[in-house]
Amino acid sequence: MKVGVVTDDGRTTSPHFGRARYYLVYDVEGGIIKGKETRPKSSPHHEMAGHEGGHHGFGEGHHQDPSEASKHASMLSNVGDCEAIVAHGMGWGIYEAMKQAGIKPFLTEATDADEAVRAYISGSLDDHPERLH
Repeated sequence: MKVGVVTDDGRTTSPHFGRARYYLVYDVEGGIIKGKETRPKSSPHHEMAGHEGGHHGFGEGHHQDPSEASKHASMLSNVGDCEAIVAHGMGWGIYEAMKQAGIKPFLTEATDADEAVRAYISGSLDDHPERLH
């Protein structure tokens, strides 16, 4: 299984999915981290002047704008093989896009990427959906 963590420095979880520069992708076998790699993450901020789309495309009775869906698909293109993605915060749009892609989104207080993945493996990773915006 593979687990992704959004990061800016290769060690800590990024505070915001949309602004993160990279993914750390962990290869996990038998409950043990066998390796990890850094993958680039496209960012909508280069195209949208600081706007992730957030809750504007999703929510009760709303539908995602096709251009937002395209941006979200682009941001997830390098982690389609991951079971879960860990971040401190993210918008509703990317959260829903992950779920639709079969990726479990986790919003955690954990700052150390390695510790967050170990907690995910053990089933003890905190998840704070109230951090969605």
